[in-house]
Amino acid sequence: MPIAPVMAQEKSIPLVGRLAIQLKMLTSAQVDDALAKSVSSGNPRLAQVFLEMGLLDRAQVTKLQQVQKDLVEKHRAKKEAVAAGSPPARPAKSAPPAESATPVPSRPRAVEASATQDVDIQAAAEHAASVASPMTSYEVDALREAPPERPLSTPSAASEIPVSEPTSQPDVAASAGSVPATPTSPSVTPVQPTPTPENQTSTVPNSEPDEDGYSLRLTVPHPESSDRAKLEEILASGVSNHASDVHLHAGGALKQRINGEFVVTDESVDTDAIERMVAAALTPEQREILGRDGELDFCLELPGVGRFRANAYRQQRGLDAVFRTIPDKPPTIEELGLPEDLKKYTDFHQGMVLITGPAGCGKSATLAALVNHINEQRNDHILTVEDPIEILHPSKNCLVNQRHAGHHTSSFARALRGALREDPDIIVIGELRDLETISLAMTAAETGHFVLATLHTANAVRTVNRMIGAFPSNEQDQVRAMLSESLRTVISQRLVPTADGQSRVPALELLVINRAIGNLIRDEKTVQIRSSMQTGRSHGMYLLEQSLNDLVTAGTITREVALELAEEKKLITAGA
Repeated sequence: MPIAPVMAQEKSIPLVGRLAIQLKMLTSAQVDDALAKSVSSGNPRLAQVFLEMGLLDRAQVTKLQQVQKDLVEKHRAKKEAVAAGSPPARPAKSAPPAESATPVPSRPRAVEASATQDVDIQAAAEHAASVASPMTSYEVDALREAPPERPLSTPSAASEIPVSEPTSQPDVAASAGSVPATPTSPSVTPVQPTPTPENQTSTVPNSEPDEDGYSLRLTVPHPESSDRAKLEEILASGVSNHASDVHLHAGGALKQRINGEFVVTDESVDTDAIERMVAAALTPEQREILGRDGELDFCLELPGVGRFRANAYRQQRGLDAVFRTIPDKPPTIEELGLPEDLKKYTDFHQGMVLITGPAGCGKSATLAALVNHINEQRNDHILTVEDPIEILHPSKNCLVNQRHAGHHTSSFARALRGALREDPDIIVIGELRDLETISLAMTAAETGHFVLATLHTANAVRTVNRMIGAFPSNEQDQVRAMLSESLRTVISQRLVPTADGQSRVPALELLVINRAIGNLIRDEKTVQIRSSMQTGRSHGMYLLEQSLNDLVTAGTITREVALELAEEKKLITAGA
């Protein structure tokens, strides 16, 4: 197999990423995307990110982790042999010294374990060891200190001999009595195993990974029936107060977000009670996931109260949860105060419409209103992919199928690959999260489907640049051409407090992709799109500042609020 020069890449790429490239499991671009996802999500475990993004399946991740482990152990054995003043032992020819009272394995435990693995894993490990650039001491130390992988085959306890560790663990080495005083001593006397970094599970909470990867093994309390009743009372209060979010924070006050502002509803709540209420919102399976991962997205439906999109997470003081209220029926464009003109952007039979904006700006509600309008006016098959499913859409004139990524399907990408064979007319994507999802959405839009999706970007121009920038530089020319043909409209949104402070209204920025805008995208002149939008009112386009001006003129919002939200404050001319 030809050896690709991937190991000459920057050392900032973790070993597991370099091995994935070297073994041709992933491309450099895919590893770069996973690294970016790892940084943005705060998850340092790259192998787990590969799995979450759908780049590798469980079997592939297990194999990759085994190859990494074998390579680390080979490097460690070689390093220890050099430190002992002798050449590294060859595993196939190693034998215990004649004077040894008890046979001593010549290889570390993980190497012995790998001897029982499938031939393809051994071959991959040998190949990786032969072509990989030497690991730095930093890489070896970091991997040595990481929680150990669950071996596919575990040696018996009697055959385990503690391995000498660096001086950072002198008490362990001294207490074990299994490491000779001089490194050249040919024999060791077996003793009862003593706590080492490999079996000291009581002090390493995430030392027992599950089959998906690492586990934090956090404690989630067992709730009582009274905790559930109290939780329902708090959420019902939030609904009656028209709160968009209800916050349960261990060690802090109960708060509700009303019209974008925090309102304290209870100053002193017992931390243990908060944790039990958070646990009361979860099923036993969800509690296990929360204890394993430290965070969980889920939906909670309370009959007679409402439906909530929620996130539970462990923080320094305990368990927290945030509940976003979801209407029990899809909103309409009129109810949300959106322009009637948006309805015409639901008439496409091919292409892509994006709803964008920062978190909490009402993207999901706007998307639901557009889907509801399609459901009432057209006779098509609507397929949604969300995480989690938020607003429930009953089938009206359309057949509506809603899928929860992570429950009904493994990921957004997997669902979209399957969607192309499920005869949908409209594909609704809860969020364009990564390169593969963006790529599949563009492909679906090009192959005769109407795609609606949300994206976290600040304005319409940045949306276009974000879509293009998600791809490697050598593919961006082709992506520009695809996007100029498949993108139909970008709706960028903000929620703005009204002048009376009693509610919030949407302010929009609208980009319509006509021939002129398509040429700017294709010719790498997206910087000129903003000026085209400013003068394109006759084509249905306008900037956020123009929408803010209209709201100020109508007296709906104040000029001060408009100036705070405007990117170009000189364009806010109303009320001056």
